[in-house]
Amino acid sequence: MISRADRSFLAEWWRTIDKPLLSGVLILILLGFLLSFAASPPVAERIGLPPSHFTIRHAVFLVPSLILLIGLSFLDQRMVRRSALVLFIIAMALMMATLFIGEDVKGSRRWIWIAGFSLQPSEFMKPAFVILTAWLFAENSRQPEIPGNLFAIILFGMVAALLIAQPDFGQTVLVGIVWGAMFFVAGMSWLWIGGLGSLGALAFVGAYMFFPHVAGRIDRFITGEGDNFQVETAREAIITGGWLGQGPGEGTVKRYLPDSHTDFSFSVAAEEFGIIACILLVALFAFVVLRGLNRALREHNPFTRLAVSGLVIMFGMQSMINIMVNLQLMPAKGMTLPFISYGGSSLLSMSIVMGYVLALTRRRPDMYRNEPLSTTIKRFMPAE
Repeated sequence: MISRADRSFLAEWWRTIDKPLLSGVLILILLGFLLSFAASPPVAERIGLPPSHFTIRHAVFLVPSLILLIGLSFLDQRMVRRSALVLFIIAMALMMATLFIGEDVKGSRRWIWIAGFSLQPSEFMKPAFVILTAWLFAENSRQPEIPGNLFAIILFGMVAALLIAQPDFGQTVLVGIVWGAMFFVAGMSWLWIGGLGSLGALAFVGAYMFFPHVAGRIDRFITGEGDNFQVETAREAIITGGWLGQGPGEGTVKRYLPDSHTDFSFSVAAEEFGIIACILLVALFAFVVLRGLNRALREHNPFTRLAVSGLVIMFGMQSMINIMVNLQLMPAKGMTLPFISYGGSSLLSMSIVMGYVLALTRRRPDMYRNEPLSTTIKRFMPAE
């Protein structure tokens, strides 16, 4: 325990950090590492690598991820904005570079090799984009003469254009949903919300009409015809596991699942540890999201409220999309389960996301701290 008389930098951090939220994130990171022992070996053996190849690489990425998570949680609001701006500029430059020198994987250019590691720049763009968008919305409400909302729309257009150029429709949808949710939290009028929602629907129809791979995935989901091997195998793994699972290392269906260590790690968890364990995992994700949103609602600084809301909504939406794909509740999409799936870029990116959340939710003096939560909610509801 740290003494109340201790005024050191570390002691002050420990007293102000959201410990339940930090604990939830650390448990997810630990579960992801443990699950890598079950999900990764079959994939490694299938492509001629040592069984522990992906598990070791997962452990290697854990070190910088934990450093990022804890290190960023020490930042104040100003440093969060500054670091996000630098990260956004670098990520956008790398995203543009991938269009020309990126690795071509199944017709998409989303990856770039740096210092011997393959990174996905769009993963690092997402947390920075949320922070900058929150700042623009907050500045618009604080100083109406600054066209923050217009700049936020332009910023989203730039990001969406680069994602579509790769193409990465799934990330575009995710970023669009998060941006729209922040627009709502910022208190925009229902007219704006309805107009932007209509544009989003038109964009979805356009993607179906002009992107064959998007149309193919949606058609296969609706009709059940075509190449549905991965999602069908994932469903079989979940059914085989039953309520209590086959036991650690005893799964058999996972051996035929090409992306068992990435997009379908949830199905591997279901096969080996059972549906009950997966329900507890979903509850842990829900706890992190609801804890973050609760802290955001209690914030009276517009930037902090918007940034925390956007970050935890992105975390929750990505989790939900991955789990729904595993359960065949939506078309297949290559999106990782935060902290659980294998993937260095995803692990580092989510560590940045939650590092920012922990930094922004640290306890600070607040003259409205004792205000009822109902009053807080009413203040920030969108105008009619």
